[in-house]
Amino acid sequence: MSALIEFRDVTKIYDDDGTIVLDRLNLSIQKNEFMTLLGPSGCGKTTTLRIIGGFINPTSGDVLYNGGSILKVPPHKRRVNTVFQKYALFPHMDVFNNVAFGLKIKKTDKEQIRTKVLDMLKMVNLTGYESRRVHQLSGGQQQRVAIARALVNEPEILLLDEPLGALDLKLRREMQVELKNMQKRLGITFIYVTHDQEEALTMSDTVVVMNNGVIQQTGTPTDIYNEPSNAFVARFIGDSNILDGVMKKDRTVEFLGKTFECVDGGFGTNEDVQIVIRPEDVDIVPRGSGMLAGVVTDTLFKGVHYEMNIYCNGYSFLVHSTDISEPGSAIDVSIEPEAIHIMKKDKNLQQEMTTDGENA
Repeated sequence: MSALIEFRDVTKIYDDDGTIVLDRLNLSIQKNEFMTLLGPSGCGKTTTLRIIGGFINPTSGDVLYNGGSILKVPPHKRRVNTVFQKYALFPHMDVFNNVAFGLKIKKTDKEQIRTKVLDMLKMVNLTGYESRRVHQLSGGQQQRVAIARALVNEPEILLLDEPLGALDLKLRREMQVELKNMQKRLGITFIYVTHDQEEALTMSDTVVVMNNGVIQQTGTPTDIYNEPSNAFVARFIGDSNILDGVMKKDRTVEFLGKTFECVDGGFGTNEDVQIVIRPEDVDIVPRGSGMLAGVVTDTLFKGVHYEMNIYCNGYSFLVHSTDISEPGSAIDVSIEPEAIHIMKKDKNLQQEMTTDGENA
């Protein structure tokens, strides 16, 4: 299946200081896909979005739309609209005229404008708000107006640059669900930018994890979380225990002075590797019945689970559990083979192992 948008060896260097923002980026975005560009500030995700929108051009490389280069196509001629974190609504206009603005610029028939605007307000659950002014709306309502204004022009691609960043936690989670449902109903491509891992995992068909202008991993939310390709992805997507180890042979790994069964293979004999174990996959069992002996150093109640640090053989495991173990408890740790994920040694993101009971 041919891609709707395709980046080919795209590099972006800002002339003022020579900073490389994107470094030979290759990326394919499919029609009707909800793709999220995820990464820390400065990783290049917003630059990628702006290139798609036509606001900036790459220093080198090409961007294709339905197989043809769009680098010379001006923004207003691209079937792309953008929703920003700052919604940029017109305060002197009511909701109806904010949404209708783009249609009026195109000199669309008045009756058609009315029909399209009212249909779009219904879709974003703002029927009856046509005459409201922007200052009379909540943050969530303003966000919906911004989305309606972008969608009423029937773009093939909607770009969303951290549009939920200004909302409180409860409303942000509600809007995550609404955005995903909206994308399914409309059947258009959403390209979403965020540094929030939960947003990316909740809404996306595909997550692209970026760092320093380079794609670290592309995959489904499940793949990104359960099978991180390197230490950066493992650290950035949720909490992780990352340890150095040695792959003795297929499905056998050694770390913290013990040998463990795992489900991974294809590594060299006695190859140095890194191990990822998610906190929820570490089981606390009675002393004498587990794989590693440990001591609970601290416990924190997080609402749906307890977060504990357990010191074992010079390493402090982060553990999430619905059962509490009090600080000072002598316990054992058990880890199932499926919970031990093996990665190639990441030379650029070395795990800083410590012997004082703190994770790197």
